Amino acid sequence: MDILLKSAKIIDEESAYHGAVKDILISDGVIKQISNHIAAEGVDKVLENTCISQGWTDSSVCFGEPGFEERETLENGMLTAQRSGFTHVLVNPLTHPVADNKQAVMYIKEKTKHFATTAHPIGALTVESKGEFLAELYDMQNGGAVAFGDYKKPIHNSNLLKIALQYTQPFGGIVISFPNDAKIMGKGVVNEHIEGTRLGLKGIPALAEELCVARDLAILEYAGGKLHIPTISTAKSVALIEEAKNKGLDVTCSVAIHNIQFTDEVLEGFDTNYKVLPPLRDTENVKELRDALQRGAIDFVTSDHNPLDIELKFKEFDLASFGTIGLENVWGVLSQYTTVERAVTLLTSARKRFGIPTAPIAENTEADVTIFTPEGETVFTKEMILSASKNSAFIGATMKGKVLGIIAHRQAILNGGV
Repeated sequence: MDILLKSAKIIDEESAYHGAVKDILISDGVIKQISNHIAAEGVDKVLENTCISQGWTDSSVCFGEPGFEERETLENGMLTAQRSGFTHVLVNPLTHPVADNKQAVMYIKEKTKHFATTAHPIGALTVESKGEFLAELYDMQNGGAVAFGDYKKPIHNSNLLKIALQYTQPFGGIVISFPNDAKIMGKGVVNEHIEGTRLGLKGIPALAEELCVARDLAILEYAGGKLHIPTISTAKSVALIEEAKNKGLDVTCSVAIHNIQFTDEVLEGFDTNYKVLPPLRDTENVKELRDALQRGAIDFVTSDHNPLDIELKFKEFDLASFGTIGLENVWGVLSQYTTVERAVTLLTSARKRFGIPTAPIAENTEADVTIFTPEGETVFTKEMILSASKNSAFIGATMKGKVLGIIAHRQAILNGGV
């Protein structure tokens, strides 16, 4: 299939064409020509006035399979990722059984190998994600795992984190530590702030996150190694991580797209789709997260996509499970809060961090690209949800721009209405 991008703006700091507006001919998944003008005769598909970048990466998605196929199968999860603009996704070990061994990691790789998007499993850090004993980390890395963490479960044992950081150093493993002190959190379900108090909902203090961030960074400074702190949500967490980076510590962090879109003021209607962990914070913290995106204090943005069936969400707020889907909304939200160039950096920088090869946009290279536009606005509706589960916090929210498609693995996935 021949695809011609007419007047496409190239956003790729690794490419010699970065910032240029060019015609790009992609034939059977290979970038054949980049020029000021390419004739459209004989081309199967022509897209005009688009942007193109290296393929986007989402550093935290859950697909359920094996074990929770009623939430999301690998098949539909990967189709959703493709349509949402991602050529690479890191898949959490939120499965049953937990992906804590090489065979489980290889199952995910094998089951998803035919998609345009590539799945990169995150192996569980501990056996069955119980936080007691380290899992088979080296074997899992040999099987294709790109990092190790227990999804939404903090590492309570400080010595276990120290040992994990030390053990993974010889083979360059990355430890993921979710920052949430369960004792401080208690039975909290929303941000500890005036909004939650007014609604009679138990609060989760910012301290629950910040204590863990401070502890984890202190252990990293002592033990060495590579640490990733996912989905931070407070201004102090940002400051602590910035300070650690200035010291030269090997640490990265991410923020979930819903934590930069919403404040805790949306809880007024007790909609359980807004029940997420970490919780939606107050305006002051959300403003700092948005500022941190622009200045580079936050390394990448994730959907933190967590499909949940209706039985887990259609409950009283206190009893509902934490989590929202969001793959479909990352670009539509992120493009509202930063420049196109910075947004692309936030959506591609995870590749280098997790050892995923990059492919700069150049002639005679296999395409691994996302095609998109920052123009236009739409209101996201339930009918637009691609995921099997419908627990979306973004229903009714305004999205900016549009994902037009991806080209990767010599496959072109183009969205309708282009």
